Amino acid sequence: MAIEKRWISAFIIITIVAITGLFWPHEQASVSQSFNDTTAINFADVAWLLTASCLVLLMTPGLSFFYGGMVGKKNVISTMLKSFICLGVISLLWVAVGFSLSFGSPIGITIDGHHYGIIGNPFDYAFFNQVDVLPNKTLGSSIPFILFALFQMKFAVITPAIITGALAERIRFISFLLFICLFTIFIYAPLCHMIWHPNGLLGSYFGVKDFAGGTVVHMSAGFAALAGVIVLGKRKNSEHIPTNIPFVLLGTGLLWFGWFGFNAGSALAANATAAMAFATTTIASASAMMTWVFFDRINGRKVSALGACIGAVVGLVVITPSAGYITIPQSIFFGFIGAIVSNKMVYWKKLKQIDDTLDVFACHGVGGIMGMILTAIFAQGENASLLHGGWHIFGHHMMALVLVSVFTFGGAYILFKFTNAIIPIRVSEESEDIGLDLSQHGEKF
Repeated sequence: MAIEKRWISAFIIITIVAITGLFWPHEQASVSQSFNDTTAINFADVAWLLTASCLVLLMTPGLSFFYGGMVGKKNVISTMLKSFICLGVISLLWVAVGFSLSFGSPIGITIDGHHYGIIGNPFDYAFFNQVDVLPNKTLGSSIPFILFALFQMKFAVITPAIITGALAERIRFISFLLFICLFTIFIYAPLCHMIWHPNGLLGSYFGVKDFAGGTVVHMSAGFAALAGVIVLGKRKNSEHIPTNIPFVLLGTGLLWFGWFGFNAGSALAANATAAMAFATTTIASASAMMTWVFFDRINGRKVSALGACIGAVVGLVVITPSAGYITIPQSIFFGFIGAIVSNKMVYWKKLKQIDDTLDVFACHGVGGIMGMILTAIFAQGENASLLHGGWHIFGHHMMALVLVSVFTFGGAYILFKFTNAIIPIRVSEESEDIGLDLSQHGEKF
């Protein structure tokens, strides 16, 4: 009966959202200080961003195959579903309040007479109010505002999906749904606003460069994953053989393909920056994949398809914050050094002891950290990096690195504890023995 009450409560919440959205005042955007008219729309940019949005959406099903193939046979469906369900949960949350919290008018602090945002006004774009065909002058000035909002939605969707790999084989499904909603509202949205909003605290004041989400997406997911495994505890049986390596290969291919939209799409235009980001993305991933394979071999491990896939994904993670800011040779180095550091972390005994099921922190968290550090050293363009005389920018990046790490880990730890107080987040021992596919979903792989 307790379980039924939880699901009834969840259904009531979705009912309230649906009805509220129906009656929420919806104003059309008008040409003003904030919005251009439709003559500012560049059709090539629209075509590319529509394509990029589709590519980023494809990454979440790709991630579900990537993770699903690596877990034990009793937990394939449950692991894949936790990624896939984010397409539903976070998409609705994004429309209702997530986009407004991320890109609404800044609510924050004033420093030296300038106002810097920590989070957006939740009422500005609630239920996509004023989010329609007119381009926003500061947020994608050549594309309809609705397209910018939908492109950003795909980033919000995949971020909590990344966390699932660390918690696989032991987290209760409905608890997971509650946590990802809280995570999106209290961690992802503020971090997104602080870095990507034109007046965000970290992006505007600290000068943090994050081209496509190395900090916003991968560091936040990695540290949340670390907090989650600490709160959840180890699995009863942490030894398992990956069920379906072809699933992992398929997932890696879909992720790599989708990542072109993730990185090159973040130029928000069909331009030279998008082309360079496209190139650095694939070269960094290629470099990391080959480095991972060779590094495994010289450390006495066999060359494996699993290792090649993990290496490729690590390369994609590391290049993400700087994809549009660096050269092709530099992207080779990014993939090389990122793969070595993440590989060492994957096999670090102390990290193994906490049982991060699919090494999410070692790959996404550490990969995001490496990407942020390397970006602060090598990035070109405005707000120069360390190699281009930007000592203060490098220092600000390191300060931001500490702030983001503490904020995302500490915040996620509190949210996991809060979730656990409402609904126990760990399944029973019997359910864990049976496997989550059958015990949680009544399905079998």
